[in-house]
Amino acid sequence: MENTMKLKFTKMQAFGNDYVYMDAIHQTIVHPEMLAQKISDRHFGAGSDGLVLICPSETCDFRMRIFDPDGTEAEMCGNALRSTAKFVYYHGLTQKEALTIETLGGNQQVFLDVKNGEVRNIHAIIGKPEFRAEMVPVDTGLPEFFNQPLQVGDRLFHASSLSWGNPHTVLFTEDVNMLEIEKYGPLVENMECFPKRTNVTFAQVLGEESIRIREWERGTGETIGCGTGCCSALVVAHKLGMCGRKAWVEQIGGDLFVEWDEQDLVHMTGPSHIVYQGEYIYEISGSVGES
Repeated sequence: MENTMKLKFTKMQAFGNDYVYMDAIHQTIVHPEMLAQKISDRHFGAGSDGLVLICPSETCDFRMRIFDPDGTEAEMCGNALRSTAKFVYYHGLTQKEALTIETLGGNQQVFLDVKNGEVRNIHAIIGKPEFRAEMVPVDTGLPEFFNQPLQVGDRLFHASSLSWGNPHTVLFTEDVNMLEIEKYGPLVENMECFPKRTNVTFAQVLGEESIRIREWERGTGETIGCGTGCCSALVVAHKLGMCGRKAWVEQIGGDLFVEWDEQDLVHMTGPSHIVYQGEYIYEISGSVGES
């Protein structure tokens, strides 16, 4: 049996990830894992790095569910979080400029910088970085994977792994723009020590308050930017004594401002843009029980 649904969507970009956003409060969306696979082809008009559903929450203002292109549900993404806050404000789901968003990675605080009805910047507090091996996760027998030698093909890096609900491995290099990221990114992503694969943040410290990154996103390839990748680079660089607690992080999609405060919380600030809005015809084979 085949069913057809017409779903309204908004494609948004937050200096890195393109996600397709759908209001799952006022429209019923079934089998989101199948839907994510259908819309995540980057060459398709609604294509993206994944699907974000805006859902009701019993404990927060809203709940954000995020699905990777392969249909698996992810825990959290900083760029998706910032765009979620702008989505609910622009679509009249809230008039609040300070929001708490429920994610699988925890409840996150987001603040909108609004002037004359225009959201200029979004400030998100994404919590505390986790270095514990069971949280990353990394299969090395070490309690944490920090500044460890890692042989990647013909190069030796020093790598650190941490998690915000989604795992990142940070590797520093002298010139990130000259790095063959299409060579080393997938090698790191699929190493045996990362049984659930990892996002790979290649980083270069430019100064006390300046970092440059390129991001290899697991299952997707190189992205134009990554909010949690920016935060990961700052945290690791500061722990290594390479920079301060605040930095502008330069990425292909645009610079994000990141701060790791004295309470161990990490903040990111940057804009989000509406790329496209439209309707998607969703054909479902089989039963349509909710997922």
